[in-house]
Amino acid sequence: MRSRYNIVFIAVIALLIWSCNQKQKKEEVMHPQNKVTAKDILGNPDYLAISYGGYRKTTRDIQPTVEQLKEDMKILYAMNIRLLRTYNVQLAQASNLLKAITELKAEDNNFEMYVMLGAWIDCKNAWTDKTPDHNVESEQNEGEIARAVALANQYPDIVKVIAVGNEAMVKWATSYYVQPNVILKWVTHLQNLKADGKLPKDLWITSSDDFASWGGGDETYHVKDLEELIKAVDYVSMHTYPYHNTHYNPQFWGIAKEEDSLPNQQKIEAAMLRARAFAKKQYDSVSNYMKNLGVDKPIHIGETGWASVSNGFYGPKGSMATDEYKEGLYYKYMREWTNEAGISCFYFEAFDEPWKDAHNEKGSENHFGLFTVDGKAKYALWDLVDKGVFDGLTRDGNTITKTYDGDEKMLLKDVLLPATKEELVLEE
Repeated sequence: MRSRYNIVFIAVIALLIWSCNQKQKKEEVMHPQNKVTAKDILGNPDYLAISYGGYRKTTRDIQPTVEQLKEDMKILYAMNIRLLRTYNVQLAQASNLLKAITELKAEDNNFEMYVMLGAWIDCKNAWTDKTPDHNVESEQNEGEIARAVALANQYPDIVKVIAVGNEAMVKWATSYYVQPNVILKWVTHLQNLKADGKLPKDLWITSSDDFASWGGGDETYHVKDLEELIKAVDYVSMHTYPYHNTHYNPQFWGIAKEEDSLPNQQKIEAAMLRARAFAKKQYDSVSNYMKNLGVDKPIHIGETGWASVSNGFYGPKGSMATDEYKEGLYYKYMREWTNEAGISCFYFEAFDEPWKDAHNEKGSENHFGLFTVDGKAKYALWDLVDKGVFDGLTRDGNTITKTYDGDEKMLLKDVLLPATKEELVLEE
């Protein structure tokens, strides 16, 4: 009799286990993103990446609301963006963004969006009236890392990467840069938390910095701590900005002598292809440095972009690099290259953010977005507007329309033809 009860008991247990497994499989089908990892996303052209800030005003004291963030997420989702990069967890935007994505997932089982969560890193006395001490880290860094860890654990289905610092090692960031040993310290801390089961094991850890900071430039960056950092991260997130180099390193810019007989648009296309080649060269320089160290791991582009407005170094009185047409070409060329090469490109950036140069409305830093602040799609995205991708979507009540009312002839009137290479050399 007892054996019969044992058989029944075992059968019941087996049925319960089968039922639980079926329920789990059903939930995984309903929410496939629960199984997606950074390894699946990075380098996958089905998961386009972008840098995101939702700030609408000239100050970050006015934080975007959860509803505004949800509005933006719907717009980016419509253009096949699936991976966002944020920059700090000191302010409310990052945590509210994760909340907004969670709400959108609850409203629509098919909604899918992931985050590369940035933790801001500073040196001692950064952003104060005291002299920055680049050899000592800010006491604020520990709290920033702790907040990033808490959010990664709270939203493991969304946060797939933590980036320690943003351009935190490059020496032209004179207000706040730190030495590589600081970044190494916190990357190692996060990797240890993963090993101890205190962070998701599939979470990837990196730092996002200028190509030079990753060994691709000046040899002064080639220090032991950088070598150890490259070995410690799960992948390298490097920045490349040919746009800025049209002023600081203009040898690649301008119109070549053999291009002088070409129509103006073809001259500009040739210049923008050289800009992409410049970005490729910087990417390769990091890759070659890593190979020299015997390190073989992914390199992705954490930032690159092209501004559409400038009254400074890159405008009519400068390198003449700035307008929507060139921005559109750069976006197209960079997506083509990186998608084909299996490189994630966190294009900078989704929307214009007027706080970045709050006292200069036409400063280039305010105008790197693919959308204006009020939701107009710039030239790079006009084709998506034509396809109806943004139909029914709004930003702060504004429907998504084209800049210049979609008049390409009007747009081209604002396009600046760069000087010849010979003229650029003379100007130096």
